[in-house]
Amino acid sequence: MFALKTAPARTFLRRAEEIAKPVTRWSLGHAIPRVALRAAARRGDLQGRLSVEASGGADLTGLFDEIRAHGAVATTRVGHVTTRHSACKDILTSDAFKTVRFVPENAVLNRLVAWSESGLIHPIQPPSLLASEPPDHTRYRKLVTRVFTARAVEQLRSRTQAIADELLDGLDPANPVDLIERYCGLLPVTVISQILGVPPEERDRVLALGGAAAPSLDLGLPWRTFRTVEATLAEFDAWLTVHLEKLRVNPGDNLLSKLIAAREDGVGLTERELKATAGLVLAAGFETTVNLLGNGIALLTRHPDQLAKLRGNPDLWSNAVDEVLRYDPPVLLTGRLCARDTEIGGVPILRGSIVSTVLAGANRDPEIFDAPSAFDVERANARDHVSFGAGRHYCLGASLARMEGEIGLRSIFERFPGLRPLDGARRRQTRILRGFETLPATLT
Repeated sequence: MFALKTAPARTFLRRAEEIAKPVTRWSLGHAIPRVALRAAARRGDLQGRLSVEASGGADLTGLFDEIRAHGAVATTRVGHVTTRHSACKDILTSDAFKTVRFVPENAVLNRLVAWSESGLIHPIQPPSLLASEPPDHTRYRKLVTRVFTARAVEQLRSRTQAIADELLDGLDPANPVDLIERYCGLLPVTVISQILGVPPEERDRVLALGGAAAPSLDLGLPWRTFRTVEATLAEFDAWLTVHLEKLRVNPGDNLLSKLIAAREDGVGLTERELKATAGLVLAAGFETTVNLLGNGIALLTRHPDQLAKLRGNPDLWSNAVDEVLRYDPPVLLTGRLCARDTEIGGVPILRGSIVSTVLAGANRDPEIFDAPSAFDVERANARDHVSFGAGRHYCLGASLARMEGEIGLRSIFERFPGLRPLDGARRRQTRILRGFETLPATLT
């Protein structure tokens, strides 16, 4: 009789947890930080203003300069923030700092974080390379780097060119087109499908998953977007479980098959690490490259003199990609948690402090770049940008992004030299990711 009475209670409790846990995850990881940053912005806090103004797609150059004027690191009520190139590199390469997303100082909040965990593989949570730290990160990255070599990326070049050509063949020059939907989004996800060994008949599904999972890299997501991301990550996990098993039985000539087989002292990546790597390739490799291509097209159409230089000297395309990455990078900033008392540029940083390294701001530092607000495809040190980060968490896909950016941008302007933007371009309403949601254009 007691069991009969308690069974409905257990069912009710389980159902209540199913509702409460995602609400708690969203509240702690997105809603509370968003409210706190908005409140800080209203008080004039630099870090709060950065978050709020970034979400509107505004030009942040003036704010970068304002933060830089406070010295190597500006101290705010939220934490610390820097737009100095040297300070960003020092923080990103120092073992005094580790990766962080949200770390509540309150013990009760910490318990809530642990209780509400979904167990899903997430691109910015361990064991993802973006979030793991030594010694796990050292072993993990060594194995992944052995597969994602510069030579492996170069072998993808001819296939990437063929993909770009196929996509451009499918565009009707007589009709306006949204370049994000029809080109900038399709190129990277098709390349990712090559890397992951996705069969052609499943690529539309992976494209949809990539687009839906990409916001997982951002902060302050609305509830509806957050739920879509979580559902997408769960769907991708289920698909990946089956896909990995297929590749184990029938490995192909793709990087994921090689990663499955990779061993260091007889030990390979765990199932969870393989999934985390694939998830990172999908989410990070998709959205950031979409942004690189969209930002590059927008910049070059706004600066016809620079496009003319590229047409006169095609060897400049590689440097032009780095200048796009410097001038309008796909990622605004990254955060670090101070693991021990230290100082940066003479500014003391206490253990437990959160520091935002504003990559886009460091790329406009006049101490490193002459006339930093000028877009110049001939810039001699364009490659000195920090858009790929630095140190042990330097972007594993940097070579791939550069290659895709070079082929993607050169190909569309060679194929459609009369490409012109149309009214209606819209920036994404995201805080960390910087790019276009729509980019309408006429091709002739």
